[in-house]
Amino acid sequence: MLKEQEAAYRCIEVTPQASGFGAEISGLDLSRPLPAEALAEVKGAWAAHGVVAFPDQPLSLEAQEAFTQAMGGFGVDPYIAPMPGHPNVLELRREPDETATNFGAGWHSDWSFQAEPPAATLLHAKVVPPVGGDTLFVDATRAYESLSPTMQAMLAPLRAIHSARQAYGTSGVFARETAKRTLQIMVSEEADGSLSHPLVRTHPVTGRKALFVSPVYTVGIEGLTEPEAKAILGFLFAHLTQEAFVYRHRWREQTLLMWDNRCTMHFAEGGYDGHLRLMHRTTVKGDTPV
Repeated sequence: MLKEQEAAYRCIEVTPQASGFGAEISGLDLSRPLPAEALAEVKGAWAAHGVVAFPDQPLSLEAQEAFTQAMGGFGVDPYIAPMPGHPNVLELRREPDETATNFGAGWHSDWSFQAEPPAATLLHAKVVPPVGGDTLFVDATRAYESLSPTMQAMLAPLRAIHSARQAYGTSGVFARETAKRTLQIMVSEEADGSLSHPLVRTHPVTGRKALFVSPVYTVGIEGLTEPEAKAILGFLFAHLTQEAFVYRHRWREQTLLMWDNRCTMHFAEGGYDGHLRLMHRTTVKGDTPV
């Protein structure tokens, strides 16, 4: 990683990945409220790089909540029980003896089945296993921009159908699960519903376009038959997850990671059976995709 030009920021230091997708931000203490100029620079760096890491931030739950509020207010997190006394915080704890598939083990953009999906997700690492547990991110903007003009024109008017049914529905993955899991997941008939969003989404800050589909939550395309939709989505899923568009985040304890759900999707790797892993998760409210 190379540091960005010092002139670009006055309050923070930004060290981006070589591709520009993913960056590390230092020079801040997130345990205290940020001055307006520093907060604006954080928001700018986040919009520019999609995924930003803040290392060495030993945050309390209250500090993480305050930073989430400063970034735009809390999003709505359905189907998972929050921490007692902290209705906007999810504790992602996996005990050493758990055998259930690790949470988040499928490519997705958080809660894209909502009318207003969260703009950001924040994850604070409290206990990091010595092996496994990386999180992979896809740059859905560069993936879109690499498509041919003909393909871009074909995709432009399409609306993708999103649903939580494959994960949280009455016949979904978690409804069929029998293995022990510390995380309290709530299967719901509501998750069987669906809505549509533009298949190509325009970022409200950068104005750049990105593919807004994922294998976990995108179940079809409006106006197309199931075989037609499967063919297009299958191509797009394979295209998105090419190595050229993927950033692998390797966790360190006390790192806060924040990613942009409007132009990325992510996948949580396992590989840490026999070890405790503990993260605290919040989301920032978003808007209607356009």
